[in-house]
Amino acid sequence: MIKKITIEGMSCRHCVRHVTEALEELQGVKSVKVSLESKTAEIELDRDVDDNAIKAAIEDAGYEAVSVMQISG
Repeated sequence: MIKKITIEGMSCRHCVRHVTEALEELQGVKSVKVSLESKTAEIELDRDVDDNAIKAAIEDAGYEAVSVMQISG
């Protein structure tokens, strides 16, 4: 399963690293790809992870998760 998250507040590579690390800490996340240019993250999951948990991880890192959308799986 892959989910795409739209994120506001990222402005540099350090922001990308913070978001990546926050998402990697969630159980069930296999891989994370964060794009500063498109202000999105794609996460590959090996089990369903609640959208609210994803949003909370991003917000705890200091950014705003605008939307979470399942794109495959």
